[in-house]
Amino acid sequence: MVPNGVKMRKKDKSTYILGLNFAYHELSACLLKNGKLIAAVEEERFSRVKRGKKALVHNPDIIPEQSILYCLKAAGIKWADIDHIGFSFFPDDRLKNINTDKYFVDGDWGSEAGERLFHRKINRVPKILGKSAHRDLRKKIIWIPHHVCHAASAFLVSPFKESAILTIDGIGELSSTWLGHGNGNTMERIKEIEYPNSVGFLWEKMSKYLGFTEYDSSKVMGLAAYGDASRFYPVFQQIVKLQSEGEFTVDNETMRVRIDDFTQLERLFGVPRIYSPTDIRQDQEDIAAALQRITDDVVLHIAKYLREKTGSENLCLAGGVALNCVSNGRLMQSGLYKSIYVQPAANDAGTAMGAAFHIWNQVLGRKRSFTLTHAYWGPKYSDVEILAALKRAKVKNYQKVRNIADEVAKRLATGGNIIGWFQGRVEWGPRALGNRSLLADPRLADMKMILNERIKKREHFRPFAPSVLIEEADSWFGIAKDCTTISDEFMVVNYDVKEHMREKVPAITHKDGTSRVQLVSKKTNPLYHKLISSFYSKTGVPMVLNTSFNDNEPIVCTPDDAVKTFLRTKMDFLGIGNYLISKN
Repeated sequence: MVPNGVKMRKKDKSTYILGLNFAYHELSACLLKNGKLIAAVEEERFSRVKRGKKALVHNPDIIPEQSILYCLKAAGIKWADIDHIGFSFFPDDRLKNINTDKYFVDGDWGSEAGERLFHRKINRVPKILGKSAHRDLRKKIIWIPHHVCHAASAFLVSPFKESAILTIDGIGELSSTWLGHGNGNTMERIKEIEYPNSVGFLWEKMSKYLGFTEYDSSKVMGLAAYGDASRFYPVFQQIVKLQSEGEFTVDNETMRVRIDDFTQLERLFGVPRIYSPTDIRQDQEDIAAALQRITDDVVLHIAKYLREKTGSENLCLAGGVALNCVSNGRLMQSGLYKSIYVQPAANDAGTAMGAAFHIWNQVLGRKRSFTLTHAYWGPKYSDVEILAALKRAKVKNYQKVRNIADEVAKRLATGGNIIGWFQGRVEWGPRALGNRSLLADPRLADMKMILNERIKKREHFRPFAPSVLIEEADSWFGIAKDCTTISDEFMVVNYDVKEHMREKVPAITHKDGTSRVQLVSKKTNPLYHKLISSFYSKTGVPMVLNTSFNDNEPIVCTPDDAVKTFLRTKMDFLGIGNYLISKN
């Protein structure tokens, strides 16, 4: 019997769920078909605006329009085919944050005027989205708390049937940290830690104190390897205090995260704020090192509590802090868990995926049937489209080759060449993983300096990562034995470079002897694996240096992006589809 008012679906009718992130930054869209991922991409890949936008009180109604259109195109469907739409934010909870902070700028975050403006703007999104779709979508939309989406983005696509869950970032609606336990297709919240006790905001404020922007946590993480953590670690212990049952506090009387007041930090550290990375000296290096150590402390402290509370041998992590590969490396070596999982877009972009899977698994109560084992979910382009881009750019020095992987490997192995590598689908998440990468020879000691100065135009201390054949990694790196992860294919874990190997691959060995490793398997990226295998046969080194294919901009997406970046920089070659382009 069918209840009155319930329409019967045709047996072959698929269920499509669209997940969207837009509240703060890292705008993104994700599409599921019957509980399986079809497409996922960040808006910055299309708009060429980093993170899609800045997190401002007056712009939560800017939506990832181009990402949505791509997802629909990838699935070959129209708006009418979408059954449910998940928004990775719950606006009404945000209003509870009003008048809880005495350090704010009127009209901005934390002020009544600013928070109400944000609330009004974000509640316009259903109407804006409906206008874009030319239909009323309000009955299809489900607003989901930010940290629930982070948690879902990790656990519900993980390889684990059950797991402890930790999401940790700047802020969601009210909380900065969410602790839970997943089992089957459900997740149970254990507790949340609320603003201003935020590791993410700690990094944002300290980044500005050290001469960067609030979006430069990854740069500070790289800087930390040059410093002596012991010098300023006691100062951070005054600011960040570990509490019982996995909790922690951050002293906002000192941090004052919502205003540009650094007087208390300057008093505590005895170091003036600087305004440019060019002014970095030993003081800044030591502060960065101590910041990393206190972050490791917090992550391990919470992880230990979750282990005791849940009894689980597995841990899923999400949130921007989960992209801290140093803390993840410490966690892998801690012995607390037998396996961990961090999905490649652990930042806010990943909440779009979490929103979609939350609807499929928890709202609709469907069983899990998908594991995120690779990051290649964005657009791909044919040789016909690539050739058209070459002609538009009036490129003449190109040839179509039979074996692009071997041709690129040959040129990597000789002459110190820097080569753009553009293949397959765009990576999901902030890190290039062998489809939109710049490649170089890791054996060359000066390659780090050459890349930073010639192509990337960034600070000298920024490290470069290796992409390593998964079969050979143990011989070169201190891969954790007692804790496993498939996430080391996503470049989110630091491992030690074995001491006797460091002089062989100086370009990817960081100051502290570690490296942010990406393991490459034949199953998940056969063409990239083939390239590295070819380089290995020529050099005896089973890895290449890999950095994102960009020039102080978002990672390239289209063939036109790649060709333009190639032409305006000092790259030597570009391997794009089956075409090899040279500068000479």
